[in-house]
Amino acid sequence: MKHVFPFSAIVGQEQMKQAMILTAVDPGIGGVLVFGDRGTGKSTAVRALAALLPPIRAVMGSATNAESLEDVADWDRMAGQEITERPTPVVDLPLGATEDRVVGALDIERAITHGEKAFEPGLLARANRGYLYIDEVNLLEDHIVDLLLDVAQSGENLIEREGLSVRHDARFVLVGSGNPEEGELRPQLLDRFGLSVEVRSPSDIEERIEVIRRRAAYEANPAAFTEKWQEADAEIRAAILAGRAALPGVEAGAAALRDCAELCLALGSDGLRGELTLLRTARAQAAFEGASEVTRAHLRGVAPMALSHRLRRDPLDEAGSSARVMRLLDDVLA
Repeated sequence: MKHVFPFSAIVGQEQMKQAMILTAVDPGIGGVLVFGDRGTGKSTAVRALAALLPPIRAVMGSATNAESLEDVADWDRMAGQEITERPTPVVDLPLGATEDRVVGALDIERAITHGEKAFEPGLLARANRGYLYIDEVNLLEDHIVDLLLDVAQSGENLIEREGLSVRHDARFVLVGSGNPEEGELRPQLLDRFGLSVEVRSPSDIEERIEVIRRRAAYEANPAAFTEKWQEADAEIRAAILAGRAALPGVEAGAAALRDCAELCLALGSDGLRGELTLLRTARAQAAFEGASEVTRAHLRGVAPMALSHRLRRDPLDEAGSSARVMRLLDDVLA
């Protein structure tokens, strides 16, 4: 049995872990962008979170993790008749992936010869109802970025070739990571991420020692290490499931709506996606904490990750975007 490094055993990086937990409570938030140093646990965190979540119920053999027999596409010939459980999918999208590998490929010759849809599903099909992880997302080729933008907008993947078309659900949490020193992310794709966090290598010596200690223990005996953190992971899983159940009942009063609008207006964030994402993330945070209503404390806790990547550039302000958000929080939510 292959073991995954436990989510609760990750040292530090609290904002990154918080962002990923909130997208598990409400996948509609829109994914997480993690920028920062290499070797800071970005890919470890997303795989650990997926392993932490309960398995999904899906049709056996379905290429798109179809939830019921009614959701199985006519081209999905490997799908059976039984509903089974499978781990929450985590799919890597490599930088060099071709368009056919990402969206899938149609067999035109077979369609013409035999009169049937022959479709080879791609990475987007496999990621449905799970996570799509892109390392070095800022180096992704433009035509693949355009494909992701279309799918992220519609929640559906449409493939058209020579007058033939195939479509399937493609709803996933998009997680991207990268180093800002290696290139900027296109604004259109940047805006599609619900949350953005910055990670840094720990500067505290004791924290660095603890990272080394835990990693060495995991590599020496993965089974024993995983068992040691099993209870802590179970507590996070229970809180996520409780948050999902409570989310529809979490209220956001007029004061919370005004706070969201005033904060985004003061920050000069583009469009209205900032307000909508901020409010949605605050509701997920409240649900995760077991609160019935969004408060200013919830807004303060999630505002930097929901808004920092939506700010207009200020050449006269050398502070980072997260620092600008924190600075204005005190003024607007005083």
